[in-house]
Amino acid sequence: MASTEQGMGGVTSLHQRKLKRRVGLNALMFTSVGSIIGSGWLLGALTASKVAGPAALITWILGAVAVLLIALVHAELGGMFPVAGGSGRYPQYAFGGLAGFSSAWFWYIGAVTTAPAEVTAALTYANNYIPGLIDANTGVLTAPLGYILFSVVNVLGVRWLAESNRWITAWKIAIPVLTVIVFLVVFHHFDNLSSHGFAPNGVAPIFTALSTGVVFAYLGFEQAVEFGAESANPRRNIPLAVIGSVVLGVVVYLGLAIAFATSFEPSALAKGWSNLSFPGSFGPYAAIASAAGLGWLAFLLYVDAVVSPGGTGLLYVGSTARMSFGMARMRTVPDVFASLNERRVPVVSIVVAMVLGFAFLFPLPSWQTIIGIVTGATVLAYGMQPLTLGALRRQAPERDRPFRLQLGEIISPVAFVIANLIIYWSTWTVVWKLMLAVLVGYLILAIGSLVRPQATRPQLDWRAGYWLLPYLGGLTLVSYVGAQDFGGRGLFPFGWDALVVAVFSVAIYVLAIRLRLPDATAEKYMTELSAEAESEEEELGELGVVTA
Repeated sequence: MASTEQGMGGVTSLHQRKLKRRVGLNALMFTSVGSIIGSGWLLGALTASKVAGPAALITWILGAVAVLLIALVHAELGGMFPVAGGSGRYPQYAFGGLAGFSSAWFWYIGAVTTAPAEVTAALTYANNYIPGLIDANTGVLTAPLGYILFSVVNVLGVRWLAESNRWITAWKIAIPVLTVIVFLVVFHHFDNLSSHGFAPNGVAPIFTALSTGVVFAYLGFEQAVEFGAESANPRRNIPLAVIGSVVLGVVVYLGLAIAFATSFEPSALAKGWSNLSFPGSFGPYAAIASAAGLGWLAFLLYVDAVVSPGGTGLLYVGSTARMSFGMARMRTVPDVFASLNERRVPVVSIVVAMVLGFAFLFPLPSWQTIIGIVTGATVLAYGMQPLTLGALRRQAPERDRPFRLQLGEIISPVAFVIANLIIYWSTWTVVWKLMLAVLVGYLILAIGSLVRPQATRPQLDWRAGYWLLPYLGGLTLVSYVGAQDFGGRGLFPFGWDALVVAVFSVAIYVLAIRLRLPDATAEKYMTELSAEAESEEEELGELGVVTA
């Protein structure tokens, strides 16, 4: 590894920097909570309710269980390997370079589209006092320039983000909790839960709603893993931060879902849950508060509509740059993504993330359309981790695990099945776009490998990773021919389609475990790649410090 590297804006002496491990448990948990509580709380309840009606409450519970199981898997892996960019590294330990790149790219797609989603949510509320940002009829974003702000802050120096995130997260927790308390005390329209039937649109929308705001709302717990290498005691703090942030998020979001469903006047349901809207106002909670004369709460909500999405967007722009930096060091994307400026910030990675964010904003300019891609891509990356845990339990059974997941051999395949069901339920419209983005990643990998000298090409470990072909191809096919309720051709009726996805997932799980790397190779990767990740953290310097 070179001792110096020319970055944009100055020459950076890489190995002279040492990472200051000074992030405590509370700060690490706040990093995940700050990602979990973003635009999801501002728009998620309305979006899910329009799809599933009052039965969206079931969706929020199902989403909580699903994400908690996946988070438990991350907790064991994060405790074992407190390295930056863990979501893109753990599969490489167990299945080699191709799986590692795939997981990193899946996560990158989800992260690079999260900031645009947060911008869209913030501008949706801002349209109330800056008209023209959102089209009143379609909800489509008409002024995406706010996205530039997130990138500029990261380029100027992530110490700004480090200092702001602490206060932003405290605010982001306080305002939703205050909203729940006020709404439950002031409003008592419990007839809303039954006046049009508890599940007015049927059973299938309960599952579709998982990908229209619910799972998206819970996303972000993995930030404790991504930034965990900077923790003062990562082996203890990462598992506690992951689990604690999910539990806190579940409590907040369930409270918000109940408060929302029972807060608005029954007359708003005159045209049914699918047509629920608040004319003349953008943002459901603020509209309800304003109509009830709670102007002070509406004001706080409008402020929070900038703070909550803004804080989450900032975190994701930064972590997206970290991931592309890591992929460059893995030699799976061009080396320019690893270049640092004099502030020790990977400017190229941040600028590319900004450009890609705009690329997603233009064809998917509304919050509801963007979050489908965000959810699908992120859950696809999440789904790689249960496979990794299952393989590492066999490859390194004696390796120290500060947090050992009880019943891990059962929870791992169950979590993998759940992840694939969430992707399937996101509908064919989302799946084909997601797989197109996945193909772009593999095209980048192929071109990058071909133009590199033989000696510097990435080690892809094809034999241990070729299960990805039947996995991604099969998941796409099942979505295409699946139930019409989820945009498929109807070969499998509703109910049976879930069984097909489950059986398919178990088959892929078994195949992947059988094709895992030999134990000796896995141990070599765990040792060498973890050391390399720590070296990268020293190179990134300030980029890794999320709080003081």
